[in-house]
Formats: sequence, C-alpha cells, structure tokens
Amino acid sequence: MWVFGYGSLLWKPGFAPAETVVARLRGYARSFCMTSIHHRGSEIEPGLVLALDAQEGTSCTGLALRTDEQEADKVLDYLRERELVSSAYLEKRLPVNLTDGRVIEAVTYVIDPAHIQYCGGLPLEEQAQIIARAHGGMGPNSEYLFNTAQHLDSLGLGDEELTWLAGRVRALTG
Repeated sequence: MWVFGYGSLLWKPGFAPAETVVARLRGYARSFCMTSIHHRGSEIEPGLVLALDAQEGTSCTGLALRTDEQEADKVLDYLRERELVSSAYLEKRLPVNLTDGRVIEAVTYVIDPAHIQYCGGLPLEEQAQIIARAHGGMGPNSEYLFNTAQHLDSLGLGDEELTWLAGRVRALTG
C-alpha cells in the first residue's frame, strides 16, 4: 500500500515507510484550505491545515510512502483515526507519478469542499494572521507550517506560498 504525503505526513508519518519516493499528484493543489479545530486550533480559535483541493490543471509534489504488505491494515487504521477525525477529508485512492517513472495508486486524503471546515481561497495575509495565533491539541499552528515548509525545502520541493507564509508568520510571532 502506498500513501501520498503532502503536509504533516512528510515529517510525521506515524509509521515507518518501507520505501519513500518523491511523487506528483495531478489535479490537486496543496493549500491551507481547511480550518483546524482539533490538532492546530480550537473551536473558539480555529487554525489552518493543509489539504489537497481539487483544481483542474494543477499538481502537488510530495512523497509517496510505501508500507510493508503485512503492515498495510494497521497503517490504514492509524491514518483513518488521524486524518478522518472530523470527516473534512475524503479518503481516495489516486494515481500518483513517482520520479522514478512508476505510476502507483496511493491512499490520499483530500478536502471535501462541501464540508464546513473547507475555507479555500483565503488571501495569504489572512492565512498568516490565523496561523500566527492558533494553537491546538498538537501544538502551535505555526509549528505545523514551519515543519512542512522546512521539510519541503530539504527535499528540494520548496513551495512558494508556504515559504512566503513561513516568513510572514515568523515576522508576526517575533
């Protein structure tokens, strides 16, 4: 079983992948388009987390993480508990292009645009303001942003919007 990671799965997968390959998912854009009321915010002060938003003509580069066959059920149970906590994500099996030329099917969590937590299209400055002040059960929203941006950069996959947001949130939080 393969899993496509584009946000916190890059730096905190929660399982030991048997294989990790840079990969591209077509038709989806990574963005802070989901409010977080559990992990990186609260119901009173929601944060923002990354999600894959279906957008024609776009793509997202991340990591494909392969599990050992004997671990697949355990990993899937873990991912469902982690990612489907509020039902804002939809679990899909989507084709992903690996940089070594293989095309595989990966378990991928994408945003449900009909869900109340969907907030696509927020201006970057508004995103920065929210991320700078939000805090949830897993820690500061800014930590989530910084870790993701740093890991993308270390993989050579820097994301221009995340880099801008990280700089802006650092300026806001001192």
